[in-house]
Amino acid sequence: MNETRALKIYNTLSGKKEIFEPIVADHVGMYVCGPTVYNDAHLGNCRTYVSFDIIHRYFLLLGYKVRYVRNITDVGHLTDDGEDRMSKGSKLTQLEPMEVAQRYTLGFHEMMRILNTLPPSIEPRATGHIPEQIEMVQQILDRGLAYVRNGSVYFNVPKFAAENPGKYGSVSGRVLDDLYSETRELKSQEDKDHPADFAIWMKARPQDLMVWNSPWSTGFPGWHLECSAMSTKYLGKTFDIHGGGNDLKFPHHENEVAQNFGACNCAPARVWMHTNMLLLNNKKMSKSDGNTISPAELFAGTSEHTSKAYAPMVVRFFMLMAHYRSTLDITDDALLAAEKGFKKLMETNKILQALPVNASDYDGAENDHDRAVLQLIEEAFRGMDDDFNTAIAIAALNEIGSFVHKIANQQLETNALAPWVLEKMKVTFNTFIVDIFGLNSDSTETGDEGTVDGLMSLILDIRSQARSQKDWPTSDKIRDTLTAVGILVKDGKDGATWVKQ
Repeated sequence: MNETRALKIYNTLSGKKEIFEPIVADHVGMYVCGPTVYNDAHLGNCRTYVSFDIIHRYFLLLGYKVRYVRNITDVGHLTDDGEDRMSKGSKLTQLEPMEVAQRYTLGFHEMMRILNTLPPSIEPRATGHIPEQIEMVQQILDRGLAYVRNGSVYFNVPKFAAENPGKYGSVSGRVLDDLYSETRELKSQEDKDHPADFAIWMKARPQDLMVWNSPWSTGFPGWHLECSAMSTKYLGKTFDIHGGGNDLKFPHHENEVAQNFGACNCAPARVWMHTNMLLLNNKKMSKSDGNTISPAELFAGTSEHTSKAYAPMVVRFFMLMAHYRSTLDITDDALLAAEKGFKKLMETNKILQALPVNASDYDGAENDHDRAVLQLIEEAFRGMDDDFNTAIAIAALNEIGSFVHKIANQQLETNALAPWVLEKMKVTFNTFIVDIFGLNSDSTETGDEGTVDGLMSLILDIRSQARSQKDWPTSDKIRDTLTAVGILVKDGKDGATWVKQ
């Protein structure tokens, strides 16, 4: 990377920005907690994965070799009443659990493609790593930090905390007594010695559908265990970066730290990164309050919270307008502003790339315009070096854009900038838009049939779910909105299809 700059990352563990120094020179090992594939990806998921996509892209631009691991949770993530989310999804859809997992994994991949995120280097599934999880449970037992009770295995949190002062609570930053009081009671875990203890292996009940044999019982691993087992398998016992949403700090990430120390007496990651939450009209999203919106509804314009449809790249750009550690409030006005900003940025780049670079018209003297543009270019990169602050970088690009439009409107001569400065401006602008921000032209302008097909598949899936739940107003609104924009939905015995009118 540039010797004159240093990349700083906010480390949740220390509560401050630190200069990033990889464990292995020129390599980055990064693990990000992936989705539980029992339902469609929600916007909070999308923001997290778009944020880490930017981080992934910037590391690549800096010349690092990145091993980016993002898991798929397809077993062990329990609801408050102790039911596995995959089993619950299976019962609701009348499908086998692995059918549910496959359906929503494909949907998640399609959403990531629509939002133009790069795929991770490795995408392990929890169900594909049961032996590794069983082995880790045994290692924790061997070190005396877990106990077996009626076929289930529980991690002994008070003992771990006593033997490792300051470790439990290191991610969330809260004191132990507060963490104990926040620990939820699951109906299936009445055998625990202490409310804060958590299951790393659970004995199966008659209603459980996804079970495996283990030395302790036929059952399944705890939700937290999979990330500990898979991150260390592919990145080593201690690696560079572990990421996820703020909502995972406790209990998920706290318990990951405990498990890793319990298994090998070592920290899993040196840097922990967390994205902040999404709000909708300045309130927390809640299905029960009707204050929620899905990606498909945003793209289709079928939500009561928006006045129109917004293209996926507009939504992606909207997410980049705020720093990943800041809360982001979805409002119709904010989306309209993002749409305007996105189109302006893309149009500026189009004009810039068409400007001629003519060395024969240059007198060789550096001027104030050159220095101003070079300073803005440096400011854009320094924004990214400052904990991947895309908002700062976008502001710098918009300032550069003012020079572009002055030249295009003949308020400045093309030769007002040194040829090499103009060329650097072209390369930098395009690098940020394409390589760092991952933005491409709106699919409605490029005729990208693959993106349109993907969006329609998501929209029709939302409508199908509404119809199955007898939510006729939502179903009709989707159909009528599509009809209004020239898309005819046809319902058949094998499902809905669509054609352009």
